[in-house]
Amino acid sequence: MQLRRARGDDSPVRFGYGLITCQRYPGDPRTDADLYREALDLARHAEDIGFDSVWTSEHHFWDDGYSPSLLPLSAAIAARTSTISIGTGLVLAPMHHPVRLAEDAAVVDLISEGRFVLGLGHGWLPWELEAFGASMRDRARRTELAVETCRRAWGDGDVDGREVTPKPSRPGGPPIWLGAIREPAVRRAARIADGWMANRPEPNRLRRAVGWLTDELQRAGRPGTDVEVAGHWPVFVGEDAERAWETARAHVRYVEWKYDAMDPDRPPSRPPASPPPLQPADEASLRALTLCGTPDDVAARIVELAGAAGPGLHFVARLYYPGMDVETMRSSARLFAERVIPAVRADVG
Repeated sequence: MQLRRARGDDSPVRFGYGLITCQRYPGDPRTDADLYREALDLARHAEDIGFDSVWTSEHHFWDDGYSPSLLPLSAAIAARTSTISIGTGLVLAPMHHPVRLAEDAAVVDLISEGRFVLGLGHGWLPWELEAFGASMRDRARRTELAVETCRRAWGDGDVDGREVTPKPSRPGGPPIWLGAIREPAVRRAARIADGWMANRPEPNRLRRAVGWLTDELQRAGRPGTDVEVAGHWPVFVGEDAERAWETARAHVRYVEWKYDAMDPDRPPSRPPASPPPLQPADEASLRALTLCGTPDDVAARIVELAGAAGPGLHFVARLYYPGMDVETMRSSARLFAERVIPAVRADVG
């Protein structure tokens, strides 16, 4: 079941808020409890101002406390909200026992009364995988096993002779989305998932990946509407484009640098380091990657992405930034909800 169908919404573009990670920006004096409390408040704020969904993200052993446990966080968000859909973007499936994952997801779906979306990824850091008995070699197989196990556990059958209870709130359970960038993983999503989540591609790359998805859906004999197309992009909105970039730059930089600087051979040591000085060429690339500017600027870029994605894009705006003042994040999210979303829907619809 697709998320937009589950909510009965035929809007040409749907909008998510995320990705909530609860990371600690270097020098941030707040406690971990403060960061998680803020995360719940921001999720509720996203619902109040009209977002369709809110998304979290998982990693393990990062020096800045990147959230490692998304199902409890999702359940807490579900308890604080009443209408917004709650998605994981993404649970790293190879690092979770598939039956336990199915059980936990079913409970979150019950608490949310059918608002949960289980987004899965296969991970990309060897030391994360190895800590949970997985590897780069078997991550795809383990992800497929997680999908298969969840569907069996949530249905009428059993898992190795045992019935998994309780069942989710919906027949068949919550939608399962797969995150994917490379062609084999995108095609896997077309075969076995209810949704596909891309990671910040520019329009031409998005269009190419949608082509892989569409081709594989046809090969699998699935209707083109069976898999919802989604993606997440860094976003910041302000009344003045230059001031908006000045406000967002350090925080966008931190998020992007953190991924790029991660050593695949070993986890980082605490406390979290600060990025090196941003060079002009790197800043230009970072700014081109980020949908940052006035509401009209940001809306125009989303319209272009929606054109590349085809009908029904679920656009997840990465409006959550470690270390950014919470009122600044709220202000950007409000501008997005009040002016960007209506502009995009008017243009695309």
